[in-house]
Amino acid sequence: MNLVRIEESFRTLKGDLNIRPVYHQNDARIEAHILISFLAYCLHVTLEKYNKKAATGLSARSVLARFGEIQMLDVSIPATDGRELRMKRYTKPEKVHQLLLDQLNLVLPAQAPPEIHCPKKVLRH
Repeated sequence: MNLVRIEESFRTLKGDLNIRPVYHQNDARIEAHILISFLAYCLHVTLEKYNKKAATGLSARSVLARFGEIQMLDVSIPATDGRELRMKRYTKPEKVHQLLLDQLNLVLPAQAPPEIHCPKKVLRH
């Protein structure tokens, strides 16, 4: 039974999470890659459990595909004085996304406040 679970976890890592072999050159990077892969798998399993509890009828793969439709944007608006207004924004969830968020009892984080970026001044001689 454990072998079946291990094989299923590798299928999830390769398929749903698109984790492929990466050839690292030092031990620290290898360990980091393994850690990130393990955390991604843990999140995937957690999402599956949320789905079963909420009775959405969807797989974690389907939920991730739906949430993948919500886009993250970097908006930059130049000002007349050389500064730049920068905003990180995600697109407004559609009704199907909001329904899924409600079923899973999840809330999107608040939009980040805008930032004003001042370029470094160039010294002239």
